Amino acid sequence: MSQTDSRTAEIRRLARTDEPAACRLLAALLHDLFGLMAEEVALNADQYSLNSLNGFFRAGGEAFFFKFHQEEGEEAMSGEYYRADILARAGLPVDQPVHMSALPGEQILVYRRRSDPRLSDVLRALDLQPDAAAEAEAIAAQADLDRIIARVYLDTLHPVTARQVAAEPIHRLFHDRLVDPVTGVRPGGRYRSFYLGQTVELPGVQLAWDRFAAARIVVNGVAYARSIGELFAEALDRLDPARLANCGGLTAHGDAHNANVWFGRRDGRAVLSFFDPAFAGEHVPALLAEVKATFHNCLAHPLWLYDPAELGRHHTACAAYADGVLALDTSWRLSPLRRALLRTKGELVWKPLLAALRDRGLLPAEWQRVIRLALFLCPTLVMNLRAGAATHDATSSAIAFSVAVMAGSEPADGAEDDLTAFLAAIDPGA
Repeated sequence: MSQTDSRTAEIRRLARTDEPAACRLLAALLHDLFGLMAEEVALNADQYSLNSLNGFFRAGGEAFFFKFHQEEGEEAMSGEYYRADILARAGLPVDQPVHMSALPGEQILVYRRRSDPRLSDVLRALDLQPDAAAEAEAIAAQADLDRIIARVYLDTLHPVTARQVAAEPIHRLFHDRLVDPVTGVRPGGRYRSFYLGQTVELPGVQLAWDRFAAARIVVNGVAYARSIGELFAEALDRLDPARLANCGGLTAHGDAHNANVWFGRRDGRAVLSFFDPAFAGEHVPALLAEVKATFHNCLAHPLWLYDPAELGRHHTACAAYADGVLALDTSWRLSPLRRALLRTKGELVWKPLLAALRDRGLLPAEWQRVIRLALFLCPTLVMNLRAGAATHDATSSAIAFSVAVMAGSEPADGAEDDLTAFLAAIDPGA
């Protein structure tokens, strides 16, 4: 199937311009794939669905929830999508779909509709209106899930071959977005289409991409060792799937941001469970497995990645450029809630995983660079961060790039920031 024949791609395109037509095409897809007579099809306006679409419909008197992920050029890619069964077998709490298609260009999951909110919605409400009791409950629920994740990671950790690693779909979230999906041209993919040859607009500053990418970055007075261009080039090299077999593999969801996590209750206690395992695998490189959850559940909040319009009511940013140095000063900081979630993720998942990798001879010397580079690609390639290209304005773009640099690069002078403190806390050699 060609990209132009992909019905999921066409549905996503129509959803932006002609929602009734998108719903009609979606109903036809559900009928062709599963024999469902879909009625009352509705698309969900969802700021978290940056590369996917979800919504609701009824069929045979039942209510359903659907979601699909659609990646550029996926029809030409190998590998499987949507392997919820391997997560369940490993002991991870995952909601099983009642209908599933993994056909290229027609990949979609259908679940029975639940009344539970997603964890992303629960936490966003707390970002805007803090509530100590509710925050403690959410952090405790995340800690319970993190303990399960850590146990599964340690139980399934094993040496892997380069061929096994290369077949994992998780690379479509990282390295594959730096490469043309059809021709293999490097650099390509989203990196080329989002940034190369473009202009970056920041508060009071406009820079051509080449000059912006080469600039030495200073964020709130902290100078960083690597430029944005250097980070992209290093990620293209070091996150190549052929170079990730040396850190072992394990069973993981791979894309467990909180919009893919239900917030339910059982016996009066908050419990979390996964859905949408589009990138799940049994040989996921160990150093990539928890990166998306770490960035998108902690560092992407509050507000700046998913809610740039709301961000401007809470935070400011300014920029100055001179002699090859770009200074970004912002009022944005990690909130106490997100800081607590990051600490929980580090203590309960990252620290035992890294210790196990070390003990089994699977921890590469440059493990921090691998993690940092993957964290850097999370915001920069999940959506276009340039002002005016998608949803970002100059203020949110400045904050976005400042957080991306903090994730990807060490400070130049040995200073400590949130990421250096996090990596020091999980270092198995410390």
